[in-house]
Amino acid sequence: MVYGIIGMINFAHGEIYMISAYLFAIFLGLASIFGITSLPVALVLTLIITIIITGVYGFTVERMAYRPLRGSTRLAPLISAIGMSLVLQNYVQLAQGANDQAVPPLYHGVLRLGSDVDFVQMTHIQMIIVGVTIISMAALTYLINRTALGRACRATQQDRVMANLLGINTDMIISTVFVIGASMAAVAGVLITFNFGSFNFFIGFIAGIKAFTAAVLGGIGSLPGAMLGGIILGLAESLFAGLVNTDYKDVFAFGLLVAVLIFKPTGLLGKPEVEKI
Repeated sequence: MVYGIIGMINFAHGEIYMISAYLFAIFLGLASIFGITSLPVALVLTLIITIIITGVYGFTVERMAYRPLRGSTRLAPLISAIGMSLVLQNYVQLAQGANDQAVPPLYHGVLRLGSDVDFVQMTHIQMIIVGVTIISMAALTYLINRTALGRACRATQQDRVMANLLGINTDMIISTVFVIGASMAAVAGVLITFNFGSFNFFIGFIAGIKAFTAAVLGGIGSLPGAMLGGIILGLAESLFAGLVNTDYKDVFAFGLLVAVLIFKPTGLLGKPEVEKI
């Protein structure tokens, strides 16, 4: 969702999410080998290391797949991103194997509201995911809207040539945005793996498409819109799976994307671009 700031769709973002799941499992195992028995400490250390490494991946992807094509047509970076996505998928498949991987259940606990017959159930892990997500999005929104780096990002998105003339190093800004986006993908990958426990080399594809759907639904370039779109998409998928059929919930998500593109292409919180002539 950060990449909407620079007007570029990075389909390799889902693969960074996938790589973070593998890194989470690897470093969590190393933490136990080195005698770190406290689960919160191990999780925090694993998350920090995973964010650092995925940030390097994000920087590398930008330098290899995007920067050489910066002056080309808009279609060229899109094709390059799809190619990078396939490269990362196959790289992980060769390095880690095609079989599903798993981490053991790390934390148990359920919060129930209501009577035994009619109650709302939410696991402690799900509560952690909601809390970390809100904190991450609030921090990212503050960064983009209230800091000098955020102003430079918005200026680069609006007019890269003019931003260069004003002394902004747009190449550095774009690389920084990719690093921030990869870090957010790492947080998502760690939290989801912590919740479900299983993953494989292909999980990034569906996650990337659905993230794009959520961003379009909320409005490309709007961080609150991206979060709102993700919540609406998740609730709609859950209702469809519960009331209609679980097997076709992904079809429903992509159908929702098509409907939004047809009837409200700017999204719920997006604003139509005004081109001055």
